Amino acid sequence: MVLPIESDALAGLRGIGHGFFTREGGVSSGVYHSLNVGHGSKDAPDDVARNRSRIAAYLGVRPDRLLTPYQVHSADAVRAETGFEGGVPTADAVVASRPGTAIGVLTADCGPVLFADAGAGVIGAAHAGWRGALTGILEATLAAMEADGARRGDIVAVLGPTISKDNYEVGPEFVARFVATDPANSVYFTGSDRPGHAYFDLPGYIVDRLKKAGIASAHALGHCTYADASRFYSYRRSVHGGEADYGRLLSAITLTS
Repeated sequence: MVLPIESDALAGLRGIGHGFFTREGGVSSGVYHSLNVGHGSKDAPDDVARNRSRIAAYLGVRPDRLLTPYQVHSADAVRAETGFEGGVPTADAVVASRPGTAIGVLTADCGPVLFADAGAGVIGAAHAGWRGALTGILEATLAAMEADGARRGDIVAVLGPTISKDNYEVGPEFVARFVATDPANSVYFTGSDRPGHAYFDLPGYIVDRLKKAGIASAHALGHCTYADASRFYSYRRSVHGGEADYGRLLSAITLTS
């Protein structure tokens, strides 16, 4: 049985259903054990489909109404109604305003952010890796929600399981890119024992950008994907462990009424 992590900030909103799904409760095996939802992985396609169907059932929607984009670390957000006409779009955020549709994003260290304006009946989901967060995926999601009728000052956003600063060491080029964009970004880096390297606080950076965007509230669940192998997939952990591939987690939100 799938048992997602829920946020009190979203669970308390009328007409909103959501879940930050862990790797528990699925049918996949091996490095994908067990709730892998990544079509881009080398997992058996039938197992991925069954896993996604289990999540759709939990959210109360048909499997074909669980909509996730083809993610490329962009700053592009798209709107979904009852499906993706013309095929799965290339984007890193989705917004919707019709009950019966669940929207979500896949992650394995990057930041999954779920958004809701319950009063307006508009929801969003964004995949915020360092590149997308830096180039504006969060702000693009908010703009798309506003275009669908949301009010920025009424939007609640929650960051799900993400790699923590303690496990995210980056090189000097990475630090230089962020500081060149905004010198104030230096606060998100802490020096490591390796010369020129630092630890990057991706969760802190994401939450601060959300707060600066002027929404009602921004929260972080505080779970590290790298540190908890029993519940979360992690791209970086798979690389460090010499694994051939890795699973993907799904974070999704839906309008129940």
